[in-house]
Parts: sequence; C-alpha cells; structure tokens
Amino acid sequence: MTKNIVILGCSRGIGFEAVKFISEHTDHNVITLSRNVSSLEGMKNVDAFSFDLNSENVREELSAILKNYKSLDILINNAGTLVNKPFLELSQEEIATSYQTNIVGIMAATQAFVEHVGEGAAHILNISSVGGIQGSVKFAGLSAYSTSKAALVSFTELFAEEFKETEIDMNCLCLGAVQTEMLAQAFPGYEAPISAAKMAKYIVEFSLTGNEYYKGKILPVSMSTP
Repeated sequence: MTKNIVILGCSRGIGFEAVKFISEHTDHNVITLSRNVSSLEGMKNVDAFSFDLNSENVREELSAILKNYKSLDILINNAGTLVNKPFLELSQEEIATSYQTNIVGIMAATQAFVEHVGEGAAHILNISSVGGIQGSVKFAGLSAYSTSKAALVSFTELFAEEFKETEIDMNCLCLGAVQTEMLAQAFPGYEAPISAAKMAKYIVEFSLTGNEYYKGKILPVSMSTP
C-alpha cells in the first residue's frame, strides 16, 4: 500500500539520501520539509516545501501544509543542527537555536503531524545521536548538540507512554558516525565507516516496518563513536 511519508530536514546528508531512496526505489509519496528544497526538485513522488523549524509558528505552519493530504503514515524527524564550540564560548543564541531545531521545533511539528493522522496507524521516527544517550562517550565542544539530542531521546519515551493506547507509535534511532557534512563539522578529517546513503536506506526501511517490532524504544545504530 502506498504511504505518505513526511520527512523533516532533507536538503543534504541523510535526509536528502532518504528522499532519494524513496523516490527511486519505492512507490511511496514523500512530503519534504526543509529550509532549502532546491536539491529535491524533479524527484518522483516528492512534494517539497520550504520550512524552517526556527519559526515561531511551526505547528500552525506545518498544519497548513499537512491538511491537504488525505492520510499520513510516517514522520521521520531527521532535522538537526550542530555547533562545535567550547562550552564557555557558546552564545545564548547558539544554545537556543540548537534546542529550537533539535527538539522544540521537532515537538511542535510532531503535534501538527499527529493532529492530521486521524484515527489511522502511524509511525514517528526520531533521529538522535549516540551522544544523546546517557552513559555514552561524550566529546568536548558538543554540549549544545548532544544535550538537545538527549532531550529528543526523552521525548520519545514520554510520547510513547502518552500514546500507548493508540496506533501512533514512536521510536528513536541514535546514530553513530555517518559520513555527512555535519560529522565533518564535528570531527574534521575523520572518515566514518557508513555513508549517508547506506544509513538513509536503513532509516527508510525501519520507518516502514520498525514499529511492528519496537514501540517507544531508543536504539543505537552505531559502528563507531565517532
């Protein structure tokens, strides 16, 4: 059955590769939400919308987009931003932007998605980081990024509890090192063992079937950290 898949954060890296994989290898429809959508133009079964998680009205703006679709089946919360700075050099604006993009905007977008799912089943998949898991290896300079990703982990568990009597499932994949521009920003010169395209394929396939086996779970997907 053809599904409508909503993806946040698609202009580059894993998000872009996920859209590309769905477009080229499935018949599912993709609703993409990203600040820059030029890279997505011309892809089959892709509706691309310019969208900024730093808006003050994320929930209302996304609701206006999603109300035009008869059904919604999957939400992949892939959007994220990273600042690599020593803790004492972080500005309040940089911390606030990290949280707005990595968790506050994600929560507002999820509210809009759930409102338009209706009574049908749906799977929401959050993309976090191994660095957001309690007890994992941490790295200097990533305090804003890793703590905001830790909040996304906690949100997954809380949402799953609140919606456990419904058919709306949420899981969280905590990624290790994947060869993306964001990884290069965090660890210049480091070469990851997994490509963005390979990880994107895994994420898409998990979004389609993962909730048949997992509900409210925090799952590390990592060969190395970094």
